[in-house]
Amino acid sequence: MSENAQEIGANDEETIEEIALKAEEADEENFEAKYNEAQDRYLRTYAEFENVKKRLEKEKYQAIDYASEGFAKDLLPVIDALEMALKIDEVDHFEQLKEGVDLTKAALIKAFEKHGVLPVAHENGFDPSLHEAIMRADDEALEENAVAQVLQQGWRYKERLLRPSLVSVNKRS
Repeated sequence: MSENAQEIGANDEETIEEIALKAEEADEENFEAKYNEAQDRYLRTYAEFENVKKRLEKEKYQAIDYASEGFAKDLLPVIDALEMALKIDEVDHFEQLKEGVDLTKAALIKAFEKHGVLPVAHENGFDPSLHEAIMRADDEALEENAVAQVLQQGWRYKERLLRPSLVSVNKRS
C-alpha cells in the first residue's frame, strides 16, 4: 500500500475507535442521568410517604383524643337541667323538682342510647354474666331464677359490660 492509503486506513481506525469511545461515554452519561433521575424520584416518593405516614399518625391520635367529644356535647343539656333543678329554693315545688329530675334522667338515657350505652336487660331472668346477685327473694308469683328486684341498674357499652346490675334473684325454697 502506498503511504497515503496507510494514512487513510489509520485515520479510519482512529475514527472508529473514537466513535466507539464516544458512544460508550454517551451510554455512561445516559445511564448516569437515568440513575440520578430514578434515585431522585425514589427519594421524593419516600419523603412523600413519610409525610403521609406522619400526618395519618397525627390524625389517629387526634381522633383518639377527641373520640368522646360528641358524647360530651350530648350530656351538656343534662347538666343544664340539673343546674336548673338546683336553683329551686322552695320545698313547695317538690313535684316540679321530681318532674324535672325525671326529664333529666330521660335526657341522660337518650344521650347514652345515642352513643351505644344501654341498660342491662332483666326480662330473661338472672344471667351471671350481666347480673350480680346480692339478695335472695322468695316470691311464688315469679319463676325460679327470675330477677325479683333491681337494686342498681347495670350498663353496657355496645357489647362490653360497663357495670353488672345488682339484683335480687327469686329462689323458691
